[in-house]
Amino acid sequence: MQNEMFCFQCEQTAFGKGCTKIGVCGKTPEIAAMQDLLIYQLKGISCYATKLLDKGEKLDKSLVSFIENSLFMTLTNVNFDPEAHIDMLKKSQIVKDELRKKCGQTEVSGEEALYNLSDSKEQILVDAKKAGIMFNEELDADIRSVRETIKYGLKGIAAYAHQARFIQYNNDEVDEFYFMALASLTDDSLNLQDLIKLLLRTGEMSVKIMEVLDRANNERYSSPSPQKVNVNIKKGPFIVISGHDLRDLEMLLTQTEGKGVNIYTHGEMLPSHGYPKLNKYPHLVGNFGGAWQNQQKEFDGIPGCILMTTNCLMKPKDSYKDRIFSTSVVGWDGVQHIAAAEDGHKDFSEIINKALELGGFEKDEEVKEILVGFGHKATLSHAETIVNAVKEGKIKHFFLIGGCDGAKVGRNYYTEFAQLVPKDCIILTLACGKYRFNKLEFGEVAGLPRLLDIGQCNDAYSAVKIALALADAFKCGINDLPLAMVITWYEQKAVADLLALLSLGVKGIYLGPTLPAFLSPNVLQFLVDNFDIKPISTPEADLKQILG
Repeated sequence: MQNEMFCFQCEQTAFGKGCTKIGVCGKTPEIAAMQDLLIYQLKGISCYATKLLDKGEKLDKSLVSFIENSLFMTLTNVNFDPEAHIDMLKKSQIVKDELRKKCGQTEVSGEEALYNLSDSKEQILVDAKKAGIMFNEELDADIRSVRETIKYGLKGIAAYAHQARFIQYNNDEVDEFYFMALASLTDDSLNLQDLIKLLLRTGEMSVKIMEVLDRANNERYSSPSPQKVNVNIKKGPFIVISGHDLRDLEMLLTQTEGKGVNIYTHGEMLPSHGYPKLNKYPHLVGNFGGAWQNQQKEFDGIPGCILMTTNCLMKPKDSYKDRIFSTSVVGWDGVQHIAAAEDGHKDFSEIINKALELGGFEKDEEVKEILVGFGHKATLSHAETIVNAVKEGKIKHFFLIGGCDGAKVGRNYYTEFAQLVPKDCIILTLACGKYRFNKLEFGEVAGLPRLLDIGQCNDAYSAVKIALALADAFKCGINDLPLAMVITWYEQKAVADLLALLSLGVKGIYLGPTLPAFLSPNVLQFLVDNFDIKPISTPEADLKQILG
């Protein structure tokens, strides 16, 4: 039987093995149990939903949205509110009962499908034990490993799909894949080969959803172009917006227009400044602070408000708990939550009034700017220059250094690596891992900035578009390019990104700072043998190996 809890879905998991007393993220055993049971319910729901899909029936998008939000809610650093979890669990039983009725006499077996949620919270917590990762001790370790990796890939896909769906973009194939994949995780007849096929299919779906989100953001907010962003503060009332959701930022900008409230992006919101339809607002004044894991120090007692739109939320300190607000699937017990109306609209007047009341910063700091906005369209507008510079030997190599940041020791590897990259090479970066080095001076090569910020974690798609276009120009495969990928992972969106790259046949990725605890030795060996995945060592040794 498992301990009070067991979770190993993120990079910071205790001792690199699993959190068993309390999550390093701040997740309590109670929250962990409810999240396990919610996933268990989703698997049961999917057993019924797949029967309906097999009959050729279309599933309502509200059902897809429920599955997506539930998956996203259980992603690391998203929701820590017990009431929100109880609410979703109750909804899951209503959804399951409705699907059961629709299936009628169709034979549906499996514990997850047949289970019924109790009305009592105490019983829910008892029942959650059987939904735990380690509950079935007889399960083959490699089967468990691949199933968990698929599950975490689905959570990452759900996060991206949720962002796209919020601006009315989705993909029917991805929507149906949730049900097929979740139901497959209950199917004991599937062997390791079957599950590995499903794992790579999860990567294909990750590519598809990143493509949808890329199109959604580019069409709604116009394609990013290079922009300078002030990383120091300005005088006056302010709101810091964190997370990933551009529509939340857009609504906040329109509602604060002319009110004397400055808006700063934070964390993965930094790339928003590259989108013309967002940076047109003069009160989007800059970016505040660094990556997510510094928030408790950076938000400590600031004279303004914070809005968390997606992950990554840490336990708010008392010094700012009264001025941090959550929205969407994000939540923390006792933190004020701003819900959306039926049409998705949100009323941000409460946070705006609070920001005005707090008064904000007393004086301007000296302007310090960094450059963002090198999405695939902006970068490929220089394709001819880049190709010629490579042919003439002016650009020797490209390095994609990016991914999630985190608090664990060892992540200074990425700063040191970036600093060691030779002056005749270009660094592409994305996600919040870039905060390790994005305020350093890298200069130019062949008339281009040596550091190109291509966006959020989902803009791994942009990196792939750039790589494929260069491969096309040089008439070679993606793995023949002078391109190295040095990826830092933290949570489940990074798992979706990695699976996406593997499904595209990308080989030789350097992965760190540590390898995922959910990869069994045999599954890791499979990835090494088939995709040449390399754990990072030292910046000097890895750079020497890459440049030969």
